Amino acid sequence: MKSGQAEIVETSKGIQKSGLMSRRIAILEFILRIVAFFNAITSAILMATTNETLPFFTQFIRFHAEYSDLPALTFFVVANAVVSGYLILSLPLAFVHIVKNKTQNSRILLIILDVAMLGLVTAGASSAAAIVYLAHKGNNNTNWFSICQQFNSFCERISGSLIGSFIAVVLLILLILLSAIALSRRH
Repeated sequence: MKSGQAEIVETSKGIQKSGLMSRRIAILEFILRIVAFFNAITSAILMATTNETLPFFTQFIRFHAEYSDLPALTFFVVANAVVSGYLILSLPLAFVHIVKNKTQNSRILLIILDVAMLGLVTAGASSAAAIVYLAHKGNNNTNWFSICQQFNSFCERISGSLIGSFIAVVLLILLILLSAIALSRRH
């Protein structure tokens, strides 16, 4: 009789450790969602408020650079705004994962939505990266000159915004991996 009780105690300790590990993973997911949200929203705001005007010959003739002049940068802002909206709306569900252990269906839903948002933010960041590269380096074969020598502030801001967005990409990948680990620990 005592060996049966010892097995039950060992099994319950294993379940408690598994539950504690699942809770830690859920807390880490919650924190990563908050950090990813701030990266995505900061990138969107930084890019959306980027503009610079340079005088040319006289005060009345000016060159103006703005993010909305390039459709790829506009897509970048929209993609980061959508992803940040999703991340903030997914926080209550992530909080439920901290409180409850039996949340397999909601984890699967979050994994699917996280993958979709990862694709969206990656597409936005990649399209903006191509434009930022052309702004910095230009393309001599097509006579596209780099504009960053003239528009320093504009280029610094769009480059910084791009870095924040790629950090959000990495955080979303970590979120997907953590959710998959949490699901696999249950089976």
